[in-house]
Amino acid sequence: MREHSVAYVGLDTSKLHNAVAIAEAGRDGEVRYLGEIDNTAEATARLVRKLSARHAHLEFCYEAGPTGYGLYRQLTGLGHDCIVAAPSLIARKPGDRVKTNRRDALSLARQLRAGDLTAVWVPDARHEAMRELTRARGAAKRDQQAKGQQGSSMLLRLGRHYPGRKTWGKTHMRWLAGQQLEHLEQRLALEEMLLAVRQAADRVQRLEQAIRAAVPDWSLAPLVTALMALRGVDFIAATTLLAEIGDLSRFRTPGELMAWLGLVPSEHSTGERVRRGPITKTGNRRARRMLIQCAWSYRHPPRVGSDKLAKVAATPEVVREIAWKAQTRLTARYRALCRAGKLDVVAITAVARELAAFIWAIARAVGGKDMLTR
Repeated sequence: MREHSVAYVGLDTSKLHNAVAIAEAGRDGEVRYLGEIDNTAEATARLVRKLSARHAHLEFCYEAGPTGYGLYRQLTGLGHDCIVAAPSLIARKPGDRVKTNRRDALSLARQLRAGDLTAVWVPDARHEAMRELTRARGAAKRDQQAKGQQGSSMLLRLGRHYPGRKTWGKTHMRWLAGQQLEHLEQRLALEEMLLAVRQAADRVQRLEQAIRAAVPDWSLAPLVTALMALRGVDFIAATTLLAEIGDLSRFRTPGELMAWLGLVPSEHSTGERVRRGPITKTGNRRARRMLIQCAWSYRHPPRVGSDKLAKVAATPEVVREIAWKAQTRLTARYRALCRAGKLDVVAITAVARELAAFIWAIARAVGGKDMLTR
């Protein structure tokens, strides 16, 4: 016999075990800790069966983290509601200095019952796979840059400075190969560093080829093509942004997307005093970093280069109009901020914030919501 109609279950997840707490329905409903279970599909299924025998309706929640979305998919697949809570938006008492799995699970159950948790967007399995691929490429690119910096630093210590402008191209590699070092140990160290740079570059190339092969079968492929009409946004940048942001239709206004990316100014105002600080840097740091990299292209006057013409021509007229409007507005915005005495990085961050609005507009124009659900 079922004792209560609704129960709210908080799960504090970890690699091996999940702490479980349950809050009964009603303002004065009991909140109790049920203990820990193994972090396996079988143990979760047993827990659901046990709770379902006592409650007509179950709602689950857990904090977004390294355990991923497998638990969410299992619980929803069993027919129960589940949300993955945004960690930075979970309320915590300032004076509470004790943190345990038990306390976290109880807190999640209480806040789920009160409706105080903010859910993150959960990608489907295919989208998550694309996200993993683009993140692997990003990690490989950072590794390539780090290894290149190590090689350059070594040569600088030896008094060898490359006179050209572009490093790690064919000309730079020929210059490196022609360096005559005095000691065998130095030559061996340089050869190993150059080998590591070449291997890292090959890894990046393989991952980029895998991304190009995977995108045509992705539901967001048309939106990738549309975003490439924007200046500074190439194939890899468009794919990375969409893999990280996901469902753009969930943002009702461009401002919501800007805030999610952490590109809006922080604020601490009280009474008559208004104090705004640097950007919040909340949300997805990978998407924010990529967007800022794209924004550096708007330092130059508006134009469509020969390499960009084919990409622009492949998009609908409405997308071309938005992309050109972005060029003219953002270039003027950058110059106005520089004339006002703002630092380059500040001006580029402001440009990146507005660039997010143009991405939102393009997604809306080409029907991003329909593409995500088909």
